[in-house]
Amino acid sequence: MWTGQNGGMTSGEETLYAAFAAKDPRFDGRFFVGIASTGIYCRPVCRARQPKRESCRFYASAAEAEQDGFRPCLLCRPELAPGLATVDAGAALARRAARLFEEASSSGAGVEALAGELGYTARHLRRAFTDEMGVSPQQYLQTCRLLLAKGLLTDTDLRVADVAFASGFGSVRRFNDVFKQRYRLSPTALRRSVPGSRPGDEVTVRLGYRPPYRWDDLLAFLRRRAIVGVEVVDDVSYARTVRLRSHGGEERLGWIRVEHAPRMDALEVGLSASLLPEVSRVLARVRGLFDLHADPAAIDDFLSGMDDVRPGLHRPGIRVSGAFDPFEMAVRAVLGQQVTVRTAGLLASRIAARHGAPLEHAPDGLTHAFPSAEEVAGMSDIRDAFGRLGVTSARSATIAALATGIVEGTIDLSHPADPEREMTRLMRIKGVGPWTAGYIGMRAMAWPDVFLETDAGVRKALAPRTPAESRDLAEAWRPWRSYATINLWNSLETRTTVEGQP
Repeated sequence: MWTGQNGGMTSGEETLYAAFAAKDPRFDGRFFVGIASTGIYCRPVCRARQPKRESCRFYASAAEAEQDGFRPCLLCRPELAPGLATVDAGAALARRAARLFEEASSSGAGVEALAGELGYTARHLRRAFTDEMGVSPQQYLQTCRLLLAKGLLTDTDLRVADVAFASGFGSVRRFNDVFKQRYRLSPTALRRSVPGSRPGDEVTVRLGYRPPYRWDDLLAFLRRRAIVGVEVVDDVSYARTVRLRSHGGEERLGWIRVEHAPRMDALEVGLSASLLPEVSRVLARVRGLFDLHADPAAIDDFLSGMDDVRPGLHRPGIRVSGAFDPFEMAVRAVLGQQVTVRTAGLLASRIAARHGAPLEHAPDGLTHAFPSAEEVAGMSDIRDAFGRLGVTSARSATIAALATGIVEGTIDLSHPADPEREMTRLMRIKGVGPWTAGYIGMRAMAWPDVFLETDAGVRKALAPRTPAESRDLAEAWRPWRSYATINLWNSLETRTTVEGQP
């Protein structure tokens, strides 16, 4: 039952019911409402007939509502609710675990294995997770799998057996049993009740966000930094190649395409059938890339003061682009030191074309997946190999050290890692300074409180202030300084600025 600690809200249930009655999208994903008279649970933006106050029960997560016996609403679809971004240190482990469970749900890995990835024993994780989330890790992981399955049943025409395995269930029988027990209907019956499954080879899934959402700004940011052959960004969509290694060591190559569905407050993600066994990982990375966990209402409260510096400097609904492939993005950051955005992209494109994995039957413009850290670390003479492509010897050495650190485990760019700790570790690599480490932390690790005061674009946007003066100014924008940095970059009229330190 809702207690307020999970989402940082201390309001009583009367306030929650008022938000539910108002259908305020700013509360979407912050709580869920169980309707005792129907046995279903809804998002606070659900457009079904408003239930009476005495019929409502409030929950901090979908898993908690399901644990209390409620099944998901077929109209508002709780699986589309955006995640809840937070920097609450007391909830850090539970939130990291929840993100990992979302990403790994289709892998079939259990709580023991996933606890190991977080660096904790399963016993410790169970205690911390249950205290914070109100349900056990196993219950939460099962909800992730069921909601993923529900989305696939609703949005695609995949066979029920394919949905079962793609959602992380070991057998179709187990999937059917759990689905019937939790939702009181079979997977086949659910599909019949919701028309609109999409035919064709491409699997398309929706991911919700909390509005406002500045899609055009985010798309423009990605377009300027696109790696030719790896990414294609036009006026309405983002597409890229995907290369993932499963928990069993099998490599999977494919592609994704992301488009905006503003009327639904969602993104539509199309992915090649080859990626279906890793669908939860793909969708988790898309959420990170497009910053779908952000809470714009909270961010805007902190950054509205930017307009005191210059009217219109803050744009409500701004997002920080993350990274689909953290290593690829980190290499891109090293290449971007003291050169233009265009030059860094050109060098990255050459590396992908020469050393990446080629793709067949991909959409036009997508030709190669970026090389992995293992491949780069295994190069016998990276200075020569990258030097032929125009990369300096010093930066080649830095990229080699970065790849080796990731392979050996001394550098961890995954979401379960601690961004501040990893940024400190990154700066131990020769050639990685505060700008590069901060940029990697902001994008590859989704750290919301990075401010790049020495960045040429930031200096230009805040001129004539010195970097020290800009850093002092940005103290008022904590803990959302990454978003402030994006606002500053977007405020520049010219798009040919240097991306690294001057």
